[in-house]
Amino acid sequence: MNSVRDILQSKGNEVWSIDPDSLIFDALNLMAAKNVGALVAIEKGKVVGIFSERDYARKMILKGKTSKNTPVKDIMTSDVITVSIDHTAQDCMNLMTDKRVRHLPIMEKDKVVGLLSIGDMVKETIAQQEFLINQLTRYIRGDEFSPTDSAPPKH
Repeated sequence: MNSVRDILQSKGNEVWSIDPDSLIFDALNLMAAKNVGALVAIEKGKVVGIFSERDYARKMILKGKTSKNTPVKDIMTSDVITVSIDHTAQDCMNLMTDKRVRHLPIMEKDKVVGLLSIGDMVKETIAQQEFLINQLTRYIRGDEFSPTDSAPPKH
């Protein structure tokens, strides 16, 4: 199973962030412009939350708030679960499933170096399964293997 480091090398490590005091309207505009489903809330260089489409959908209307008058910190998820670049994709899937989260900031030396989404993990799982199916098919057919055949794809 690939590590988070491997996944980041293929998907990139661009992370979009926002100040928790920013208005939700501004956060939504940034998310739309960058075509992302979540932003990392960073205050004084530290991760203090995650603001996602899910937070918006579940916490704005139900609380009678408006996006032009409400800061991100009022509805963001403050209990942030992070991983390191050395975690495996399986570790991340387990965390996302157990903790019911869809985004994991990736930390290295107290700095955000990437963000994994549940979509990234689904892509990784599919790539791993395709690799395994290909290997089993080749084994059944009796194809010869080369040294590069033993490693799963890094996307």
